[in-house]
Amino acid sequence: MKRKTGFFLFSLLILLSLNGCNSREVNEDIFQYKASYVGDNSTVGNIVKLLLNSEYLDGFELKTIEEPYGILINYKGISAEDIEKNYKETAIYNATFIFTLVKNAKWITFNFDDQEYKITKQELESWYGKELSEYMSEEDLTKLTQKYLKDENKVNQFFEK
Repeated sequence: MKRKTGFFLFSLLILLSLNGCNSREVNEDIFQYKASYVGDNSTVGNIVKLLLNSEYLDGFELKTIEEPYGILINYKGISAEDIEKNYKETAIYNATFIFTLVKNAKWITFNFDDQEYKITKQELESWYGKELSEYMSEEDLTKLTQKYLKDENKVNQFFEK
């Protein structure tokens, strides 16, 4: 019963605190989680809740048994005119923030209803040509992501590795 109540409260919190995948502004407190670790379930959960649209979030898992450490994030029921474009942009945007905030995260797998994208920190930093750990504000990181996400060819090239 306690677990069900916790899950319900967690889901309710997500529903109340989020407002979209890419067209939103992340809660200004998100950088309070800078220098977090994959092993800190509650902190990573808070980051995921702030970034992901809870209507589509179907949970996440932390992979901390052996290095490199990573995160699995599951979505369900996303429907839009250009699904593939939304999946890719959502994955890149959220991975950028997670890698910036979570020190030891080296990979993230985004599972959508019918598509999976695995992004590594090394690949993403290479794509940007910048080290994500250098970013200290939501505003600067959002500017970086929006600059790259507006170029659909560049986004598609990232996933054609």
